[in-house]
Parts: sequence; structure tokens; C-alpha cells
Amino acid sequence: MIHPFDDYPLHQSSAPLLHTISDSAGHYDRYFYNGHDASGSVFLAGALGVYPNRQVMDASFSILVDGVQHNIRASRRCTTDRTHTEVGAVKVTVVEPMREHRLTVDGRHGLAADVVWRATSPVIEEAPFRRIVEGRPVFDYTRITQFGEWSGWIDIDGTRLDLADVGTVYGCRDRSWGLRNGTRGIPGPAHDRTFHWHWIPTVLDDRCLQVALNEDPTGRPWHRSGAVTERFAPGEREVDALVDEARLIRATDTEVSVEWRPGTRWPSQAHVDVSLWRAEPLQLDYRPLSRFQMNGIGYTHPEWGHGTWRGEFDETRDRIVLADVDPMDLANLHVQQVCEVTSPDHPDSPVGIAVLETLAIGPHAPSGFVGFDDGAR
Repeated sequence: MIHPFDDYPLHQSSAPLLHTISDSAGHYDRYFYNGHDASGSVFLAGALGVYPNRQVMDASFSILVDGVQHNIRASRRCTTDRTHTEVGAVKVTVVEPMREHRLTVDGRHGLAADVVWRATSPVIEEAPFRRIVEGRPVFDYTRITQFGEWSGWIDIDGTRLDLADVGTVYGCRDRSWGLRNGTRGIPGPAHDRTFHWHWIPTVLDDRCLQVALNEDPTGRPWHRSGAVTERFAPGEREVDALVDEARLIRATDTEVSVEWRPGTRWPSQAHVDVSLWRAEPLQLDYRPLSRFQMNGIGYTHPEWGHGTWRGEFDETRDRIVLADVDPMDLANLHVQQVCEVTSPDHPDSPVGIAVLETLAIGPHAPSGFVGFDDGAR
């Protein structure tokens, strides 16, 4: 099956570009975006994913204001042309690779948006995610993370929010592709669903820090990633500079310690230690200011989970009142929290703003979790 992109010298095998490297249902390719002001009172997020072996493309957009998340989710059949990145009301446009992306929501359900993300850092290619369980690949994928800032507007049932009125709207995007949950749906014994995850993009005065960590139930890391890079004005750098590995200072070690809010699996605070190659180490403390529920854009959602077949086309809008969320419902464990960042030496002087993403499912000895979904004591 040939695509116009086959005219470019981009092939990694003898197969056409539309042919997946694996026949696993877990093969995927995804965009993710978030954005927030310094206080965390406004938070936006979007995602679009392609699951070629399931013939599914899905997309979502969510805006959090005044303690309420307004969510759009959509899913459609995707057979051949995966470059048509539009699902129902939600559309993702790569205006300029690695430099500028645009998200639009067409307003058919009362929620409309036209927001543009522009890069403020080079691309950070994270360490490969590869997890083999009993000889079977469960995860095998690549992720890139890049910092930026947002402009544009969002309209919620006739009430317009101009991002320029909010102040600086910081934001990260990531792109990931490969194999995720590769054993799901395979006949045989149920696979281990234990997952302990931190992803912590941090904006400092003149630098950006990315930290990612996956641990097994004993606390042993099976994935660890970290890097520091420069921060610049939106759209300031040429594309070649945005993919220049020499602009990164890689971490040689990263440690994340968390205090959990009692009765939940949501952090009440966190501490990060980062050792850097030929640079001074970083020690930072994180204090949550606000919370965003990731199931608003499909993560761990029981009906709108990513890659779920919902027929030729389906679309929904709903809302999440944060004060009413059950913290121990499995669908609510996955959160991103906007955090104030300080140094242990100067706890009263903020040095940055960050998003602390966590998903803790199953036992985790360092956290004191002994069951599948028990809360912190």
C-alpha cells in the first residue's frame, strides 16, 4: 500500500511507509500536549493517536478552568492515510516540524479552540522505553519531549478565554511511537498491569529540565531519563538547532522521591535529584498548585481509552468537577499537577514552574503501596 510520502527517502525497511514494523495491536503513534499558566488555574491538554493495526485514530481536547474540566473525545476508523490528523471536532496541524503546532476544536459541541504552540527549547529525545516481561515485549517505544508556549483562544459555551489575558501559558508536547501494552489482548495468562511512572517537565529561569522514571514494584527503575537544555523565546531558533543533541546536557542519574496525599495515589510534594554530565547537579522540590485528570483526554478512561474501537465514528463531550473526583477510582489515578518549584536551600523563593505527572498502579514498596489500588497511609 503506497502513500505519497513513499516518494521521500525515509524508509527504514523494504516495506512501504504505511506498513507497520509489528502486527501487535499495541503498535501506535501519538501526539500529546499540555499548557498552563503559572498558577495552574488554567490548564489545557490535547492528544491524537493512531493505532494502525486496530484501524483506529482518536483525538481529544480538554480545558480546565474554575475547577471544572471540559472534555471532547473522538474516535474514527483509520485505514490508510494517517497524515490526515483530524478526528471529529479535533484537529492537529504541524505548521512547522519541531517549531510550531496548532490545535483546533470546531465548536460543534459548544467547545471551540484555536491555539498555537511554539517551541522554546530544543527537542529532548528520551532514553528508549523497553520493557520485556517473560520474554514478551510489553513496551518498546521512543518519546521526544519539547518545551514551548501557547497563544490563541478557547470558547466554552459562549464564554471566550484569550490566552493572552492569562499571562504566559507554558506547555510541553511529546511525540511517542512504537509498541505500548504489547501483550494486551494476547491469549494466555493475564499480563502484569503494575505501572509506576513519573514524568516531570520543569521550566526554570533560563533552562528546561526533563525527568522521566519508571519503576517496578520493588522500586527498581526499568526506565530512567533526564536532560537539561536552554530556554529561549518562542520560535527563536532555526529547525536545525532544535534537533541539535549538542544543546542538551544529559543526566547521569535521576532520583524522584514522593510524599503522597493520604488516601490517594496523588503526590502532595516531590523531590528530584539530577546528576548531570560535567555540570553541577540539580536538587529541586515540587509543590502542587492544581490538578488535571488525564482521563479527560482518554488516559485510563474505561470507555474512551486510547485505541479503543468505537465504530466508524464516535464523539462525546463531558465535564469533570475536580472537587467531586473519587481519588481511588482506577480511572482517576493518572494526574498531571502544576507545581511551584523551589530549591531546598531557599524553600521560600520559587525558581520555576513544572508539571508533575504520576501514574501509580499496583504495589510499590518505596511508596508503601501493597495492593493494586490502595491509597497512601
